[in-house]
Amino acid sequence: MTEQNQSPSKGSLRQRSLISWVLTVLNCAGLISVLAWQPKIARSMAEQNLPLVTAEPATVERVSGSALQSTPQFTLAPTAEVLIREPNPHTEIDTSLRTTAIEYTVTEGDSVFSIAQKFDISPETVLWSNYDVLSDNPHELSIGQVLKIPPTNGIWYKWTSKDTLEKVAAKFSVTVDDIKLYVGNNLDLSNPVIEPGQYVMVPGGQREYMQWVIPEIPRGAAGVATSPFFQCDTSGMYYGGSGYFIWPSAVHTISGNNYWSGHLAIDIGAGMGSPIYAADGGVVVYAGWMNGGYGNVIIIDHNNGYTTVYAHLSAIYVNCGNAVSQGTQIGSAGSTGNSTGAHLHFEIRYMGGFINPLTVLPFG
Repeated sequence: MTEQNQSPSKGSLRQRSLISWVLTVLNCAGLISVLAWQPKIARSMAEQNLPLVTAEPATVERVSGSALQSTPQFTLAPTAEVLIREPNPHTEIDTSLRTTAIEYTVTEGDSVFSIAQKFDISPETVLWSNYDVLSDNPHELSIGQVLKIPPTNGIWYKWTSKDTLEKVAAKFSVTVDDIKLYVGNNLDLSNPVIEPGQYVMVPGGQREYMQWVIPEIPRGAAGVATSPFFQCDTSGMYYGGSGYFIWPSAVHTISGNNYWSGHLAIDIGAGMGSPIYAADGGVVVYAGWMNGGYGNVIIIDHNNGYTTVYAHLSAIYVNCGNAVSQGTQIGSAGSTGNSTGAHLHFEIRYMGGFINPLTVLPFG
C-alpha cells in the first residue's frame, strides 16, 4: 500500500478547514445578535408591565456516584395581583349505600310523584310500601303524614306469621333469591329465618293496586246520584267540543304528580285563586264536592267522546247543566280535599279511558 493512500489529500483538508471557519463565523454572528437585541427586548417588556422571567443557576444532583445536571429552575417575577385557589378535599356527595327504609314526613307542596323523585324511586314504590297510610290513593297524601321510603324500587314489606319466602315471592312477582340475596335483609342464606313483624325489602316487587278515580257521569236525566244537590237534567243540552284542547290554566307547568299508573292525570301548578278555564266547549255534568280527596270538582262532557275533570278548586263559577265554550272561566284553583298545596288536578278521558293530557295539550 502506498503512502498516498494512507493519508488524506490536500484538497480534503482545505475543504474541512473552510467548513469549520464558516460555522465559527455563524456562531459569533448569532451571539452578537442576541447581545444586541436583549436590551431592546427588556425595555419593551418593561413598557408593557410584563413580568420578567429569570432563571436560577442550574443545580447538580448526585445519583449513585455520577453527577446528573438538572434543568434550570424558572420562577415568575411576582405580580401585583395573584389568585391562589386552595384545593378543597371535602365533598357534599353522599356516597353511602342505603339498604333499609327511612321515614319521611310529608310537607307542604309534596306529592307522591315529587317524593318519589326526591329519593330516586318510582311513585308506585311509595304507594305499595305505604298502604296503611295511603290505601293506594295518591290523593290521600296530607301534610304531617309519615311515610316509609324504601332504599330501592319494590316493596318494603312487613312479614306476617303466615308468610313464607315462596308465598311472598309469588305474591310480588319476584324470585326467592331476590329476597334472600338482598344485602339489606341480612338473611342467613343457609337458614333464612324472618320473624313476624320484621320488615324485609322485596326488590323489584310489584302488585296490583286499587285505582281511586272519579266515576263517569252519565248524560241525561239521571244526574249524579251521589250528590243530590247537584243533580241536573242534561238530556236536552248539547254543546259540542272541537276536539282540540287549551291549557285550563295560565300556568303550563307540572307541580306535584305527573301522569303515571297511580295518578291518571296531571297536577298543574296553578296558584291559589288563579282562574281555571274550560279546556274545550261542552256541557257541565258535575259541579260540586267530590269525596276521595278531590275536593271541589267540575266535570265537562264535550259531546265527542272526551270528558275533562278539574279538581281541588277553591271556587266554582258554573252549575251542573251549563253549556260552556272553550276558554270560559269555570272556577278558581285551590287546595280543597286532600292536597298539600294549591294546584289543579286535570284529567282528560276519551270513551271512558284515560289519556295523558300532555299528549293533546299544546306545547309550551
